[in-house]
Parts: sequence; structure tokens; C-alpha cells
Amino acid sequence: MSRTVLFVMTGSDHWTLNDGTKHATGFWAEEAVAPLEILKDAGYAVTVATPGGVRPPVDEGSLTAERAGSAEAAAHIRDVVESAPEFQNPIALSDVVVDDYDAVFVPGGHGPMEDLAVDPEAGRILTAVNGADRPVAIVCHGPAALLSATDGAGKNTFVGHTVTGFTNAEEEQGGLAAKAPWLLQDRLTDAGLKVVTGEPWAPHIETDRNLLTGQNPASSGPLARALVDRLGKAD
Repeated sequence: MSRTVLFVMTGSDHWTLNDGTKHATGFWAEEAVAPLEILKDAGYAVTVATPGGVRPPVDEGSLTAERAGSAEAAAHIRDVVESAPEFQNPIALSDVVVDDYDAVFVPGGHGPMEDLAVDPEAGRILTAVNGADRPVAIVCHGPAALLSATDGAGKNTFVGHTVTGFTNAEEEQGGLAAKAPWLLQDRLTDAGLKVVTGEPWAPHIETDRNLLTGQNPASSGPLARALVDRLGKAD
């Protein structure tokens, strides 16, 4: 049986700002494409799951040459987003059987701030994977999904864990901090996680027990390679 990593991805194409307007978003392409390719190169199959099983919407802003680093890189990333069967045929989070997967990976983008942060099925999956001591790797705004992983009393499953994620400084430099209903770094801290920040936009990962986190888009490749190192190459 092939070894498989579950990608928990947003199903939202917007983030509701504090004035009620909807900021067009989705998942950040590099944060899903680079890990997908790294994991598949290491012999892993990938299954994508979203709320309701909808096709994960990509943030069009992440497909530009400026964001991808070059026109060639942008074209490649767009091709993978539009053609990879993993992205075209997701399953519903509610249909996920955690025992079927060796690890979970959560890409970012602002989409998870809208849905995964409050999705009970995302919380169920992350809590179960943590309880099974299997690796959980999450990048950029993806750690918003950790906020949904709570017990009946509202205590976070990952309380006390050291994590990183998209920082307040990066949100400010990106221009959305003043409009944001909440900031990821603040909310993770309030939930009882220890947030460690690195230099804005530079690769930075943190590892605590079975939880691996990356700060920003530049961290997606290093994080995926750290996950492969943790899992070992598939047979």
C-alpha cells in the first residue's frame, strides 16, 4: 500500500475583512505546489481534502511572475495548480479517515483564515493526527487551522507547542494588517502556543514534537523537505 500524505486545504476564495468586505484569496500556490512535488518525488501519494470537498481555490496573486520569482516559475506553478489531479479531485474533510495517512500538510494563503480556522472537521483531523503522534506540517497562514483543534472545554490541542507562521510584521508589510479582523501571530499566542518569528520573508521553520511549521511562502520547500526527513522516503 502506498504511503500517503493528506493535504488539508482551504475551500474559501475570500477572507472577510474587518469592514465586511471580501478580500479575494484562496491557497498560496507555491505553498501547495512545492510540497506536492517534493513529497511525490520522495515516493509519497498526496490526497487533498477541503471543506465540503470543493476544489481548492488558488489566490491569483500567487501566480504572478513577481511572486513566483520568474515568468517560467509562474507558468510552471500555474500548470501544476490547473492540471495536478490532486488539486482537481479533493475529498471532503468530513470523509477523512486519519488512519489512512502517514502525515498531514496544511498550505497557507489567506483562505485558511476564513474557513479552516473555525472548521470542526479540520480540528478533528489535526487533533486525531496529533493524538496518533504522526507528523503535522503547516506553512504560512496554514497554522490558522490549529485554532480549530480544541477540546470540549475550548483548550487547544497544541497548547504549549512552539510554532511559527505568517507574522504580524509580514502582514503589515503585505498591507492587510490594518484591515484584518485578526492576526495569526496574535491568535496563536492567545490560544497558548509559543510563536517564534524569524526575519520577514526569509525561510524559517520550527519543529516541536510532531508539529513542523514554516513562517512564509519561502519556507514551504524547506518545510516539505523537513517532513520527508521525518517520514523517511517511501518504499
